[in-house]
Amino acid sequence: MWDNHSLLRAIANLLFGVSVVLVLVSAVRYVLRLPEFPLNTVELVAAPQRVSEEALQKVVREQVSGNFFTVDLERARQGFETLPWVRKVSVRRKFPWGLKVDVEEHVALARWNKTALVNTHGEVFVAQTVDMLPDFIGQPESALQVTKLYGELSETLLPMQQRISQISLSPRFAWQVKLDSGMVLELGREEMQARLARFVKVYPYSLAVSAQTVRRVDLRYRNGFSAYMPGSEV
Repeated sequence: MWDNHSLLRAIANLLFGVSVVLVLVSAVRYVLRLPEFPLNTVELVAAPQRVSEEALQKVVREQVSGNFFTVDLERARQGFETLPWVRKVSVRRKFPWGLKVDVEEHVALARWNKTALVNTHGEVFVAQTVDMLPDFIGQPESALQVTKLYGELSETLLPMQQRISQISLSPRFAWQVKLDSGMVLELGREEMQARLARFVKVYPYSLAVSAQTVRRVDLRYRNGFSAYMPGSEV
């Protein structure tokens, strides 16, 4: 092998090339860590409505480290997303010395099982409760299903000029709606929207006059419904 000059030259060239690459990698790593590339600013795309400036600053202090090139963007993103009311965050570098942070907050749609909130995407999150929200009551993992039906039934109720104050999905998957007037509507387990639409259509001719005294309406009949007044048998 030592007499093979072509092979020796090839090996020497290979070793030289590897050495050059290692030197370049070391030089690049050194340059990237120089103090000439510090992170000086963290810019928010828009000011959050519910996340405090103090909470954001705390995340920056604890989760954002390194310089413009070495900062761990994923760690920073995860740190921001641990804050209450934060749904999703994107973090990107902004040349030459900053980060740009886009915070998407939860928009609370309802209270969830009295212990949490549900947003407009049907996602459950934990944050300080909000007044004047309807109550969603459902089984684990059913928040999106409840949210969708809430939207559909709310549109159906528009002619009655009443709103849903509570919508419930029982362990047996039966639906119940309580209106802001106090009236409770039993919708059952199927054709919920059709049953409610049928009720809304006949409401002006049947219960509109006595709506304030009707306690519960059972819509689980094929061609009609039952209305219960205070003191009547349920």
